[in-house]
Amino acid sequence: MHRHHVRPIVCPPRCVVKNTYTTREIPVIHPVITINRQHIVNVPRHMYQPITRNEVVDPGYPRHCCGPWQ
Repeated sequence: MHRHHVRPIVCPPRCVVKNTYTTREIPVIHPVITINRQHIVNVPRHMYQPITRNEVVDPGYPRHCCGPWQ
């Protein structure tokens, strides 16, 4: 048996991709604003101002000189 040198057929290469993943932390900032509100509520405060008056009651002149029973 004679062996002849035969030229091999070379096919184009096939790509085999092996994916691997590595985690990486990325800071994400969430600002929080706290608002302290003070509400003004109007509440009535009753205050009394005393006023003093002096009154004179004048019965007038009597019609009868001896009293009203006559």
